[in-house]
Amino acid sequence: MRKVSIENVECGTKIAKNVISSDGTVLLAAGMLMQNEYKRRLNANGITDLFIEDDISSGIEIPDVVKQEIRTEAKALIKDMVNKTTIPVNINSSKVLELVEKIIESILSNDQIIFSLSDIRSVDDYTFEHSINVCIISLIIGMSIDLDENKLKELGVGSLLHDIGKLFINDEILKKPDKLTFDEFEQIKKHSVYGFDILKSNNDIAMSSAYIALGHHERVDGSGYPMKLKGDNIHQSARIVAIADVYDALTSERVYRTRQKPHEVVDYIVSLSGKQFDEELVNAFVRCIAHYPIGSGVVLSSNERGIVTRFNKSIPNRPVVRVVIDENGEMLVKHKELDLSENNSLYIVDVWEM
Repeated sequence: MRKVSIENVECGTKIAKNVISSDGTVLLAAGMLMQNEYKRRLNANGITDLFIEDDISSGIEIPDVVKQEIRTEAKALIKDMVNKTTIPVNINSSKVLELVEKIIESILSNDQIIFSLSDIRSVDDYTFEHSINVCIISLIIGMSIDLDENKLKELGVGSLLHDIGKLFINDEILKKPDKLTFDEFEQIKKHSVYGFDILKSNNDIAMSSAYIALGHHERVDGSGYPMKLKGDNIHQSARIVAIADVYDALTSERVYRTRQKPHEVVDYIVSLSGKQFDEELVNAFVRCIAHYPIGSGVVLSSNERGIVTRFNKSIPNRPVVRVVIDENGEMLVKHKELDLSENNSLYIVDVWEM
């Protein structure tokens, strides 16, 4: 199995995973063979990628960090809150907590807790899917630094609702494809305070969760907003969500820019460690994020090309690679697997857009 752009899928290719619409409807079922009309259907739903099964990716399993049905439930819950907004905002806190508990349980059920971009996203559903991914990444970071059960739940609630204040920002500004004006950016920045006010007014939501909404755009060097807090003056959970928020935002397709590759975003965040982001938390983040997701294509220093088949948790930037094309550009009749953690002479030099 591997993840590819719809434009690169030929008719007759086998679909490896269900493709789900924003309302939970199965657009394409696993096992179906691609046809041009299916491509049109996916494009109409803002879906740009899907998983396929072919000879070079046969037997590669791409794990879901969180089960698809939980993602669908989370998306529906967030949509419901957005579509039925009243003032004051009424948050079904018990339902949110129940959902966070399911996400935590789903993450813990994995043998290797490493986040990989294995979800199929709709460009139109960015807001909802972003909230879910930020929640998942934040919880994985929280688990890696041994947060206790209560703190994990509070982190989960706050990260899932970290952007709730955007309900009060004009959609024309949020979805503007061009560069924001100074005044428009000042409006955007207010969502942190709006979100804090919404969450702190709900008695069943912990203040630490509200601080996430307030502080996820603060930076440890004091360059963030809304209060220009520094270092430990920023709540730890907000410092965690700051990393998860930037990672998911930059690896997502947006109306105003194309997505960046996971390893590029990891390198970007590492470059800002101790400046914008908490150094200890960045180190934890790096340990539990797949630099090269399973099923993605890579180019090795030997000029061989292959597909990532497994993670190496201890060295996340040196996965196991199934080599399918040799150094001369010839397709191998018999594929070979290389564990880069055991071979210091080889390393990944580029991503292969298969």
